[in-house]
Parts: sequence; C-alpha cells; structure tokens
Amino acid sequence: MKEFSTIEESVNAEIVEKKSKFIANLIYVETVEDAEKKIKSIKKKYFDARHNCVAYRIVQNENIIEKSSDDGEPSGTAGAPMLNILQKNNLANVLVVVTRYFGGVLLGTGGLVRAYSDSLQKAIENSKRVKKVWGEELEVILNYNNFENFKYYCKNNQINIKKTDYGENVVCIIELEAENKQKLMNDFETKKIILREVKQLSKKYI
Repeated sequence: MKEFSTIEESVNAEIVEKKSKFIANLIYVETVEDAEKKIKSIKKKYFDARHNCVAYRIVQNENIIEKSSDDGEPSGTAGAPMLNILQKNNLANVLVVVTRYFGGVLLGTGGLVRAYSDSLQKAIENSKRVKKVWGEELEVILNYNNFENFKYYCKNNQINIKKTDYGENVVCIIELEAENKQKLMNDFETKKIILREVKQLSKKYI
C-alpha cells in the first residue's frame, strides 16, 4: 500500500432516524490491539445502547487489515456498508463505532444501511484528513557551512527535517518519500548537495 488517508484526530457525529439515535465515533488508531481496546471502551461507555456496530482498516507492514461487525443488526446492514465507505475514501488507521439507541420504529434493511452509512459520512465530513505515504527516515550528517543550503534543498524537495542536533557537525533526522530519497542520493553523489554521511534509520509511513 503506497499511500492512504487517515484522520488527524478523533471526531464524532450524530443523526436521528425515525426516533432511533445513531452516534458515530470515528477514531484514529495505529494497531489492531489499539482498535479492539477502543471498541471495548466505546461499548462500556454506551452500555445501555442496543447496538455498537464496528468497522476498521489498519495498515500493518504495508498490508491492510480490515474488520466489520453488525453487532446484532441484520447481517450486512451496518458493519459492511461502513467498511465499504472507508474503502471508497481510502481511509486507513481508522476505527468507526456507530452506536444505536433504538427508538421503537423498525427501519428495515435499507433504512439501517442508510442510517449507519449517513452517520459515518457525517463523521468523515467533520474530520480533518491527512495523507500518508510510504517513505523513509534518514540520519544526515553535514558541516555547519552547508546547513543553510541543505535546509533550502529540503524545503524545495518535500523533505521534512524532523530533528536537528548541533555538535561537532550538524546531525539531522529527515523524513522523505521514496522518490525524493532517490533524488537526494543522486544529488549527493553528484555533489549538487554536500553531505558527509547519510544513514537509513527506518522505513515508515510519513
């Protein structure tokens, strides 16, 4: 998975359909364990609700892990439609739990699909989305007299200087996409950008 969108912070939304209240909690998560823990917490918070339906997509080792649950609603009316919305929006590292308080009026399968979908869509509209791409974290060592030029180079090549330490030399921790790393290395080898040392720290989503 080369890239995906996620949310900057957790949000919620609420709709009412034929007296049933649907509360959507859209939550940022990074692991399956984190997602399952958050699901238990939401169910505990809304312990008196009829249903707490779930969908999540989590990126792990460049693979996507997906799960959905109807939590007692008719099969395919809650979890699967919500998961489908996450897929269509290319959203990952997110968990949605939609809590339903039954209002006494049956909605039918079509009505349930619309209600669970609409509540999630409203939460997505309330969220601030951010793009994540596959890249690398590198350690770069350079002389002080080259530092300003290096900062200018990074600004013009979508390279994020995450951390800078000042000692005998300047040591920068940088994040960059794979294609930008190749350009950096090419420019380093041709001396368009003067560095003393470049070391790979990790591959990650940035």
